[in-house]
Amino acid sequence: MTTTGEAPRARPAALRVLLVEDDPADVALVRAALDAHHLDVELEHAPDGVEAMAFLRREGPHAEAARPDLILLDLNMPRMNGRAVLAAVKADAQLKAIPVVMLTTSAMDTDVLTSYSTHANAYVTKPLALDDYERVIAEILQFYGRVAELPPPPAAP
Repeated sequence: MTTTGEAPRARPAALRVLLVEDDPADVALVRAALDAHHLDVELEHAPDGVEAMAFLRREGPHAEAARPDLILLDLNMPRMNGRAVLAAVKADAQLKAIPVVMLTTSAMDTDVLTSYSTHANAYVTKPLALDDYERVIAEILQFYGRVAELPPPPAAP
């Protein structure tokens, strides 16, 4: 029981993650990390920001898409980059509570500061070594899947 007398919310069976990544090799690395660490994750993939926003807004072929519990967002992508996606997500009342982890090769101070200023929940630079990459992905997903209390979906309008 919580201090307010309410029972804690039950966690869904699997963590729903939207991976927004244009590099097929990085997508494969994330999938390998899920397999290697036996993580209970439902992974959806969007190859760019335009597709990610269509998924999140349930537009077109994504009309039945489940709301993700977490967004892993690359910074540099064609059509709509991660900065623009982050700004759009955090400006949308229906989406802004979804945690967003920037997952990128950039370690530039300006990218880190801009991401946090636009309300990213975390900024992670992709490790170069395969084992480190898998470990970092596993740690992110274990934190959001097992440790962090995730926000409930917004009430229907």
